[in-house]
Amino acid sequence: MDVKHHQRFLLADRSFANIVKRDITRIAESYGFSPSEVGRINIVVSEMASNLLKHSPQGGELLVKYTTANALEIICFDSGPGMKDPQRMMQDGSSTAGTAGEGLGAIVRQSHTFDMYTQPGCGTILLTRFYKGQTEAPKQTNTFQIGTIIVPKPNEQFCGDGFAATVHGKHCYLIALDGLGHGAAANDASSEAVAAFLQQHTTDAAQNLRHIHASIRKTRGAVGTIVHIDAAQKRISYCGVGNIAGRLYQIDGPAIVNSLSKNIMAYNGILGHNIPATLNTQTIEWNNSKLLILHSDGIKSRWDLSKYTNLHRHDASIIAAVVYRDFKRDTDDSLVVVVRSKS
Repeated sequence: MDVKHHQRFLLADRSFANIVKRDITRIAESYGFSPSEVGRINIVVSEMASNLLKHSPQGGELLVKYTTANALEIICFDSGPGMKDPQRMMQDGSSTAGTAGEGLGAIVRQSHTFDMYTQPGCGTILLTRFYKGQTEAPKQTNTFQIGTIIVPKPNEQFCGDGFAATVHGKHCYLIALDGLGHGAAANDASSEAVAAFLQQHTTDAAQNLRHIHASIRKTRGAVGTIVHIDAAQKRISYCGVGNIAGRLYQIDGPAIVNSLSKNIMAYNGILGHNIPATLNTQTIEWNNSKLLILHSDGIKSRWDLSKYTNLHRHDASIIAAVVYRDFKRDTDDSLVVVVRSKS
């Protein structure tokens, strides 16, 4: 699957609320959601906007994309005070702002998929998905859970960062890319690299990178990392060229800590322009307690998730959203990929 980028909506003050609601409505309609489904989406967007304006003085942000599972995904986040008792706040009638307190309850009822991460001092992130033509979320049978955040540089229509993944049973093949620069030309480079990767995604990672290198010579070039996770053999194989950063965590206890992680290293070079004469695929142990995070240089190189207690217990897209929200540079395209096996 070739994953689309998110559309970003900033909600700095109340004057933006109707514009955001209108634009997300148009997105839902463009993908063929029925009037009743669009109505449910409108309720959720309205409640999200209302919560942001009440509880986050700096406003917040909504990310929207249509997924390969025929779902509209909406991620809402802020850097406000967070919640001390999130389970109580999801009950109708609970409010800290002197209102009717139906916001979170309404969001939960209208959504097919809902997840939330919040803690005091760390803001709040809400995740909802609406599956087109479905009465409930389809049962997930994949061995892997993959969460992605892909956002263009502010004021850019096209995103130079790209991602694709294919899952065959206990095997997951994926690539994370960053086309040089940003805008349409960078998008062309990463899109062609994705197409080349998918042509022979089951081949050795280093061999596939050479294939991609030859396939995108006419573009401005890209950097990229290919990963193959074999859950049956409990190993991860990878090879990268350029500055896609990666880290493999071993989860132990309530926190995701740097001391229990290994870096996913890459060779210097640019796919489509110059790569080393020697590329070797590396292998690391993998199990259901591992968590893989990859990101482009739109995310700061130094970051730490240890303060986010129990973050690893949430949807992979929530984890990716935390990394994006708190460590993005906002001067380039942004890509965050989170992958884990399901027990």
